[in-house]
Amino acid sequence: MAQTPEVAQIAIDGFATEMLTWGERGKPGLLLLHGNGAHAGWWRFIAPFFANDFRVAAFSWAGMGGSEHRPSYSIGGFVDQLLAVGDAAGLFDAPVPPVVVGHSFGGFPMMAMAGRHGARFGGAVIVDTPFRAPGEAGGRPPSRPERAHRIYPSLDAALARFRLAPGQSCANLFIADDIARGSLVAVSTPAETGWTWAFDPYLWSRFEVGDARTLLTTPQCPVALIWGERSALMPPVAVAAMRALLPAGSPAFAIPDADHHVMIDQPLAFVAALRGLLSGWPQPTGVAT
Repeated sequence: MAQTPEVAQIAIDGFATEMLTWGERGKPGLLLLHGNGAHAGWWRFIAPFFANDFRVAAFSWAGMGGSEHRPSYSIGGFVDQLLAVGDAAGLFDAPVPPVVVGHSFGGFPMMAMAGRHGARFGGAVIVDTPFRAPGEAGGRPPSRPERAHRIYPSLDAALARFRLAPGQSCANLFIADDIARGSLVAVSTPAETGWTWAFDPYLWSRFEVGDARTLLTTPQCPVALIWGERSALMPPVAVAAMRALLPAGSPAFAIPDADHHVMIDQPLAFVAALRGLLSGWPQPTGVAT
């Protein structure tokens, strides 16, 4: 966590996107995608483990973290943002194509990218993303009321309200604290001053994934699947359904003693698993053993 990234704001379609990078340009690219309502800092304690061997980038999705809110959101727009960050970060500069890792919601635009532009990438790694059909539990983002976030009078008061979703315990509270602090922004209105959540409270009222399972069937690059062994979103029946849709031979494995937020629950196990995967899949990329 002491290895701080380069922080930049890049313009995409006229809106600012927050981008973090580690490692040297020219090394194989590794792009890290966060989940719903999160931000690029969810990868700040993971990315340095790969910076010696990769040019690593993470960014905040439009309407989340330090990226600007937009009038509307779509899977296509998120795919465009993903590609623009890859270009800006220099992830396509190496002789081998970059690999993308998408956690939770991040897996949806990642797999849409794999179906439309996957030939530009070496592989896509799904991390605990529940691909389900409309009408099935978890098959679309929950409906959200059209109201602004609550403003808390102090940073401590706001931090006390931070929760992982879906709810779960967290053994690594120092990581959760760091993520929570990156999830908040100071605000001032004519009525009150304080701290509130950075993500757009109106995002999901104007966004729908649709039948997410169709995103798994036509990737133009290799795909791997990782999930938390205790994840409430990835029970065995859901894992089996996803594996049946992925290309034959796609690597698929669970991280033991992990819930949905795999990188928080078991950060070193997750790093070791991802290092092992990238050392021989989809092609050797020079990761130290």
